[in-house]
Amino acid sequence: MFEEKKSSTTPLSSLGEFGLIEKIKEGFPIAQASSKVGIGDDAAVVHHPDQTVVSTDMLVEGVHFDLSYVPLKHLGYKAVMVNLSDIYAMNAHPTQITVSIAVSNRFPLEAIEELYAGIGHACTRYKVDLVGGDTTSSQTGLVISVTAMGSVKKEKISYRSGAKENDLIVLSGDLGGAYTGLQILEREKAVYKVNPQSQPDLSTYAYAVERQLKPEARKDIVELLEELKIVPTSMIDVSDGLSSELLHLSKASKVGCQLYEDKIPIDPQVLAICKEFTINNTTAALNGGEDYELLFTVDQSHFEAIKNHPLLSIIGHITDQASGCNLVTGLGQQIELTAQGWTSHPEEEEL
Repeated sequence: MFEEKKSSTTPLSSLGEFGLIEKIKEGFPIAQASSKVGIGDDAAVVHHPDQTVVSTDMLVEGVHFDLSYVPLKHLGYKAVMVNLSDIYAMNAHPTQITVSIAVSNRFPLEAIEELYAGIGHACTRYKVDLVGGDTTSSQTGLVISVTAMGSVKKEKISYRSGAKENDLIVLSGDLGGAYTGLQILEREKAVYKVNPQSQPDLSTYAYAVERQLKPEARKDIVELLEELKIVPTSMIDVSDGLSSELLHLSKASKVGCQLYEDKIPIDPQVLAICKEFTINNTTAALNGGEDYELLFTVDQSHFEAIKNHPLLSIIGHITDQASGCNLVTGLGQQIELTAQGWTSHPEEEEL
């Protein structure tokens, strides 16, 4: 996994920017009816009959990813997932993306093709069109910026600001996997530096490592909510940790919240890794981030519809603003929630 492959490569300088764009364009036919003009003109043309939602994220080498253990194909896939997750967090359906990259001359054409193979796999799997972007040179490493667009009927949009007192707090999937997967990868990187001949066996940690390298946006949850005829009163995706996201929802909605430690879903493999690394599993779930699950609130009238659903967990409820945001531990103690996950620089904050 950590070994560099030495083979015949094609320098990007031999293609030039326009040649690279043509190469990229070949692998991305238009499929969405709302995509009127894609790659090849001065701008893409998109028509959504409903509300249009847009989100942008940037991934920077050395800050957001480490190419010593992140395969380029996985990176391309993950870069798309990060953005689609934001669209699903509005209770919307993604339809188009644009991708811009800055690359240094250490990346040959074959490396860029690997990156776009991952992007293409994500587009195919989630039925979104790549309709534009940009390519430029970088003096250092690799930078990827993805913008995702989607659509949703006005009455079905879920903002962060709609949670009401007594609403149920609901979470999809489980938490802590991406964080523990990162711990495994960082440990194996350290081992490799000492002994480059070592080849790690990650089979025992497959679930957690995949949660870090190849996360999935929760398209299925938005479809499930449609099927159940539930429009969340508020929603956000879990990218920076459960604590941070609950605090975002509470601040935007001007409410408090009560979170129950014993209701937070954590996969058994994640529990085992936490024990191996002597990490508190609740801390991993609260502050780890990058799980890209959906966290949302619903009216209590929906309790029967979701209480035993295998994809959803009711983990708490909304309270009045004066009560603040609190975690109720397994021992019944009440602790104030704080955001201790990864915090970006102010100029990099998601808008």
